[in-house]
Amino acid sequence: MDIKAQVQAAIKKITEDPKQLANFKNDPVKTVEGVIGVDLPDDVINQVVAGVKAKTAASKASDAIGNIKKLF
Repeated sequence: MDIKAQVQAAIKKITEDPKQLANFKNDPVKTVEGVIGVDLPDDVINQVVAGVKAKTAASKASDAIGNIKKLF
């Protein structure tokens, strides 16, 4: 199983839908499994969740920097 591909697919679906993003914050495992449509083993799903969390955090930081740049 290509974990990187699963992470990318989950990130795209979760970040494009505010409802999914809210669900991810409340129950990341269930949300990721629902988004990718596969019940993954715990070790795999934890890696996917960690990847999605890292990417969404990086995206938020990038957005904040972009907003700060607009002030100047």
